[in-house]
Amino acid sequence: MKRRLVLQAGAGAAATLGLPSVRAQAWPTAPVRIVVGFPPGGGTDALARVVGQKLSVMWGQQVVVETKAGVAGVLAADYVSQQPGDGSVLLMAHINSHALAPSLQPKLRYNAERDFVPIVLVGVTPNLLIANDKQQAKTVKDIVALCKAQPGAVSFGSAGAGSAQHLALEMFKLQAKVDALHVPYKGSGPLLQDLIGGQIQYSFETMTAATPHVKGGRVIAIAQTRTRRAKGHPTVPTMQEQGFEGFEATTWYGLAAPKGLSPAIAQKVNADVNLVLALPDVQEKMDTYGAEDGGGSTEKFANFIHTEIVKWAKVVKDADVKVDS
Repeated sequence: MKRRLVLQAGAGAAATLGLPSVRAQAWPTAPVRIVVGFPPGGGTDALARVVGQKLSVMWGQQVVVETKAGVAGVLAADYVSQQPGDGSVLLMAHINSHALAPSLQPKLRYNAERDFVPIVLVGVTPNLLIANDKQQAKTVKDIVALCKAQPGAVSFGSAGAGSAQHLALEMFKLQAKVDALHVPYKGSGPLLQDLIGGQIQYSFETMTAATPHVKGGRVIAIAQTRTRRAKGHPTVPTMQEQGFEGFEATTWYGLAAPKGLSPAIAQKVNADVNLVLALPDVQEKMDTYGAEDGGGSTEKFANFIHTEIVKWAKVVKDADVKVDS
């Protein structure tokens, strides 16, 4: 267990940030932990810090962002599922822990829907189909043709077996009716190093991790994986625009709590996070990370999780994806 960040606030800070002070509220009366299932510096950690810092000001309480990395976010989710549902511990839920793991890990000790109270969607981030500049196939059409000409030989890196990048590749293979070589890495860092160096050819990398390299000219962005273009990459066409109707493979984040959380606390956190996400400086940071469509009701987030579980279960089944549990 590593406590990464302690965020403190007072009435003066609330005034500075333009946020209401809610010290008089009955909850929270003690520090609140937001548990993150990935190492510091990644998109999950970054978004938790942005939201946590503002909430600490609103609540007049410390918000502690706590890292519990492992098993692509599942370790943190498993831990939080066993904590009391009193609002003292929240999870920055992730597509890996709440949409992919239910189908990929039959021995999962928690149920992503029954063992958590979904509070609010924080943001949805596209993946970018990227390549190094040595590749001749630099459109989706040309990559499909290359995969058909060299079945099982064209390499796509991911941040690990069963990761969002891996499942985006499997969706691509199903829709394009091609085979390709999946090369799993232990995270986006080594993946990007090898892609830039030419050891692998392509990746459906998260927008958060890929964007600095795209902006720096070290990799080429070929497509993005939502059905509409993200604000941060307005010139990069979507997979749908390049013939893959309905192609939607994202990375997403949201706050959830262990089951038993009272509806009153869930609604309070939901309302406060919606206020935070509407702040101009927060919106600017979310755009930088490629995170869009955050906010809305608890019901919206619950329905979103259910839809994602069903969608990815079909991909896992149709592609016969297996990972070590």
